Amino acid sequence: MAHDGQEIVSETAVLPNLLDLTKNAVAPVEALLATATARVRDMTSRDGRISGALLEENQTAAHGVAWLATYTESLRQMQAWADALVADGAQEAASLAELAQKSTIVFICAPGSPQVEAILAEMLPHLNPGSVVVDCSTADPNSTIALNTKLEAAGCSMADAPLGGTPVQAHAGALAAMVGASDETFARIAPVLNTWAGALVHLGPVGDGHKMKLLNNFLSMGYAALYAEALTLAQKSGISPAQFDSVLRGSRMDCGFYQTFMGHVTGGDPESHKFTLTNAAKDMRYLAAMADAAGMCNPMGNAVKNSFAGALSAGLTGPADFVPHLADHIARVNGTSLDKPS
Repeated sequence: MAHDGQEIVSETAVLPNLLDLTKNAVAPVEALLATATARVRDMTSRDGRISGALLEENQTAAHGVAWLATYTESLRQMQAWADALVADGAQEAASLAELAQKSTIVFICAPGSPQVEAILAEMLPHLNPGSVVVDCSTADPNSTIALNTKLEAAGCSMADAPLGGTPVQAHAGALAAMVGASDETFARIAPVLNTWAGALVHLGPVGDGHKMKLLNNFLSMGYAALYAEALTLAQKSGISPAQFDSVLRGSRMDCGFYQTFMGHVTGGDPESHKFTLTNAAKDMRYLAAMADAAGMCNPMGNAVKNSFAGALSAGLTGPADFVPHLADHIARVNGTSLDKPS
C-alpha cells in the first residue's frame, strides 16, 4: 500500500488468497535476510568485530538490511496474527466488497487519509444499511468529516478511534482509543472497542478523535524535534549526549517519550521508539490542515513539521527510519555526530 504522499493506484489493495501468499513468502524472505545479514557483516567487520569505520563506509548496505529486517518481522507478525485470528474463528474476506457485505462494524487502520478514502470508495456501494465504519488510523479530520457525510447519505455511520500506546500495549490489548462519534454510535461500538482497548475516551462527534490524536502527536513530535536540536547543540558545544542525559533523566524534564527517544541516542537501540519519520511528517501535515480549517496560525507546528520534512528530504523515508533517528539527521546536517567527539 502506498504511504502518505504517494498516488493511490486504481487497483484494489486487497490481494486474493492473501494468507496463502504471505505464508509462502515467510521462509524465502527469512532466507534472503540471513544472506543479506551475513554479507553486510562481512563488509563491516574487521578482526571479528564490527568496525565503525567500515560501517560508515557501507552505511547504505547496512541501512538496506535494516529495512529488510523490518519487512521480514512485519511479515512474520502479520502472518502469526492472521493465523491466530483464523484459529479463533475469523474468516478471510476475498475482497473489500465481500468484507463490507459480511460485516456490520468495519475497522480500518491505514497509513493515512488517502488510503482510508480509497478503501471506503470501494466498500461504500456494498455496505449494509446501518453499518458502522470505525477508522483507527491517524487521519486528517477534514477528510474524516467528509467521509462521514457520505456514509450517512448511504444509511451508515462512522466513528474515528485513533490509537494511543506502544506495540507492547497493543499485544496486551491495552491501547488507548480517543473516539469521535455520535452518542448512539459510540454506545454501539464501545463493547467491541473494549475487547482491545484499555482506555476509551469519547471526545465528541465524528472528527474529534482524529483532532485529539493530532494534538497528542504534535506534543510528542514537538518533543522529538526539540530533543534532536538540543542534543546537536550540546554536542557542538562540548556536552556529550551522555552528559545531557545525566542531567535530564530523573528530572522534571524526564518522561516516557524522552526515555524511548534516548534509548536510541545513548542506549544504541535503533528500535527504541518504532514510529517512522514518514508517519511523523504526515501527522504534522495533517495538523497544519487542521489549523488552517480552524483559522489559526501555528508557527510551532510548522517548525516541527519542517524538521521532519528535512529528514524525509535527506532520504530517511524507510520503514526502519524511526523518530529518534531525527537526532542523527540534525547532527549530520550540522557537521557532527552524536556518537563521536565534535
